[in-house]
Amino acid sequence: MMDIVEDLWAAYASTLGFAMVNAFFALATYATLSAGILSFGAVTFGAAGGFLGAQMVLHSTVPLPLIFLAAGLAGAVVSLLVAMIFLRLESHWMALASLALVLITRVVVLNTPDLTGGVNGLSIPQPLPLEWLAGLLVVTVGAFYALDRSWYGIAARAVREDTSVATCMGIDPRRIQLIAMGISGFVGGLGGVMMALMLQFVSPDTFFIHVAFTMIAGVVLGGSHHWFGPVLGAAVFTALPTVMQAFIPEMQDIGNGAALLLIMIFLPRGLLDPRAMRLRRARK
Repeated sequence: MMDIVEDLWAAYASTLGFAMVNAFFALATYATLSAGILSFGAVTFGAAGGFLGAQMVLHSTVPLPLIFLAAGLAGAVVSLLVAMIFLRLESHWMALASLALVLITRVVVLNTPDLTGGVNGLSIPQPLPLEWLAGLLVVTVGAFYALDRSWYGIAARAVREDTSVATCMGIDPRRIQLIAMGISGFVGGLGGVMMALMLQFVSPDTFFIHVAFTMIAGVVLGGSHHWFGPVLGAAVFTALPTVMQAFIPEMQDIGNGAALLLIMIFLPRGLLDPRAMRLRRARK
């Protein structure tokens, strides 16, 4: 029995690790979406945290907790700077601007080799223990749980549903969205340093369009109306290719697409839908 467990762990430990890393990026996206902002900016915030964390590992003996804190703060600072400009835009223009920001980030990374290694990237000798990753994810999920039940969570839901009504209720939408961007930046910065340490390498291609697609897919699949939805969606999106590879390797891409399509057709609000849960309880 122990041999089977060890074999499964050896085969799927990396999948579990990347599922948790993707959960950080999905939560960073959910943080802004919960306040009515569709943004791909978590990729840029992740790049800030990832490259700063890589430099700290390479050129200092700072312990991991302080590296995580510095990476999160770096992402938060970048997010607040971005928010000062982006929050002036309408929602659809903001989404496009954040996508352009991802492209700009790659250009900046390529042209600052002293900080990022440029086209060659940076190799990181220190691996990331999965225990640290799991522990930080639990703490982050707990923070989102607390935020959801705080005054901020109530205000964010009001802003997401209708900014005009929220304003009439005495809520300042700009303030709530600024806080949401700051939370997204901190969590995105954490995700960036986790990604860098998991890969033990960081380059201009580490934080690019594929990360944006992964984090949006995680939020949509898991459910964008519940704080735990992004974690669940990131796990499904990360594990699905591995599962398909194990059972139908010759039709892996078709299986991935079909499974995702079925989820979106029959569960359009994601795997975790608070409204559906309330309706089921009401029927009982």
